[in-house]
Amino acid sequence: MKKITQFIKKNKFLTLILLIYIILFILMPNKAITSLKNSFYYVKEMLMIMPVILLLTALITAWVPKKAIEKNLGSNSGFKGSIFSFLLGSFSAGPIYAAFPVCKTLFEKGASISNIVILLSTWAVVKIPMLLTEFKFLGPKFMIARWILTTISIFIMGYITSKLVKPKDLPLNDPQENYLVEPLRISSEYCIGCGICSEIAPKYFKMENKKATVINQNIYQKDLKAICKAIEKCPSQIIQLHK
Repeated sequence: MKKITQFIKKNKFLTLILLIYIILFILMPNKAITSLKNSFYYVKEMLMIMPVILLLTALITAWVPKKAIEKNLGSNSGFKGSIFSFLLGSFSAGPIYAAFPVCKTLFEKGASISNIVILLSTWAVVKIPMLLTEFKFLGPKFMIARWILTTISIFIMGYITSKLVKPKDLPLNDPQENYLVEPLRISSEYCIGCGICSEIAPKYFKMENKKATVINQNIYQKDLKAICKAIEKCPSQIIQLHK
């Protein structure tokens, strides 16, 4: 009995689904059987697709450099990053649930929240295979009008979501990789160009025109020590980490 209670506590959602099926089999057995068949269909589909998706996420983690993701999909990628996210989603394949592990991996590698929203939304509603089917059944005028309106909405949603949801709100695999919420700032106009900060914490500072600048606001807990050291060693004391 104790093991059953522990199972229910750990698997509340699964327990709820099983309870619903039991009630359906008692009250509406025919609909319960139909529902069960549909559930098995989707489980079978997931078992076929998810291994491929997990392999893809593993390849992204192992082979795609973090700097490349930050440059092309990060918070400093600008409009280029939004377009790149849109294109990735447009040429994707498979059901939308396959996009979630991919997007989480990209987020952990430095992709911004707004670009994740754009990628997910595009994957769900305006990817190329879907547009071709829409063209066939509903005609070109309908497809083009919906594509334009949906695309505008996707970019707006990406912007709004990035303002409402912060990196700290999303779970990461490694708790040591959690972002700090506080921004990192530097008063470049007072920089003497010594380059100490870029040597100590090159992931966060670089020299431009003999002045130090901040290049990454996605601050990880594990890098906090290096950042604090750069702040301490700065002869002009112009670096600030707002806590």
